[in-house]
Amino acid sequence: MSSTAPTTAADEFADKASTMQKVQSSLHRYPWLSPLFVLALLLVIFGVLGLVMGVGDLENFFKPGTISLMLQQTVIVGTLAIAQTIVILTAGIDLSIGAIMVFAQMFMANLAVYTTASNVTFMAGQNPVLAVFIGLIVATLAGGLNGFLIVRFNLPPFIVTLGTLSIFTALTLILFKARTIQGKEMPDFMLLMSTKFELGPLTFTLGLIVMLLLYVLFAYILRGTAWGTHVYAVGDDPVAAELSGINVKRVLFSVYVVAGVVIGVAAWITIGRTAAASPNVAPEINLETITAVVIGGTSLFGGRGRLLGTLLGTFIIVVLDFGLSLAGLDQAYRVLAIGVLVIAAVAVDQWIRKVKA
Repeated sequence: MSSTAPTTAADEFADKASTMQKVQSSLHRYPWLSPLFVLALLLVIFGVLGLVMGVGDLENFFKPGTISLMLQQTVIVGTLAIAQTIVILTAGIDLSIGAIMVFAQMFMANLAVYTTASNVTFMAGQNPVLAVFIGLIVATLAGGLNGFLIVRFNLPPFIVTLGTLSIFTALTLILFKARTIQGKEMPDFMLLMSTKFELGPLTFTLGLIVMLLLYVLFAYILRGTAWGTHVYAVGDDPVAAELSGINVKRVLFSVYVVAGVVIGVAAWITIGRTAAASPNVAPEINLETITAVVIGGTSLFGGRGRLLGTLLGTFIIVVLDFGLSLAGLDQAYRVLAIGVLVIAAVAVDQWIRKVKA
């Protein structure tokens, strides 16, 4: 007669540990799973509160107009978060992203503004295509400056970009007199990214499409090219990367240059999104990009993360903002919720990093 050995407490503990290790390993391999879960949970919560319980104006949460507005609201943060993700993957951070974006968009606008407008600079009246191109070059050079200072003098990215944050903010105010240029004062080409079109019940803008295409492009670059592999390797272990033949300094410099290109595109998108060029646009954009990246599952310690997670993190920020606003809650609760999510995301990242290879 056969008998089954009794299950001991140690066996149960081993099973639980094995299950947790599987979860840990899955999150390590697919870092976008945790933000996907959070986003789905938020949608369910706001759906129940609005459609079942009738809280505030949340019954409008899933209406096409609201969804369209939320999608359009992601374009500035979402585009800049691509640049921030690439930097953070190398275990760096860029606090100057917002300042460079504002400087580049003001450069574009002051080049393209009509000479008949008031208080224009000597640069006014240029071809708008040339103005956008020069703005892209300016943003790229600014990113390159960050990379050069970090690589050449072995300075911490936090300190360098904190310094260039102040430098580019000051240059914007000094060179462009802190003047906001309205859309009507610029050629239509400068507002091209605001072009709207219908796709079923939803309204999209060209800026949103460009942002999504950038995500697809850089997701491929990071996962399917040697440069992307080197970026992950440098972020994971720069010493090991150097020993394997990777030029770490060259990779780091290129990362900040590429980030500058993305920031330049974001500057043009921002002009279209706001229908103006203002030195005061998106004052908290630096923290918002970092928040989107961290909530999206990218490790602040480098070497782990996916752009899909960053996109989901951007959606989480916007969904929280709209959901809490429609629920009638004060803006402070949105800030509180984001803070909790950031701390939770970093805690989860620390736990995931303990996974055994």
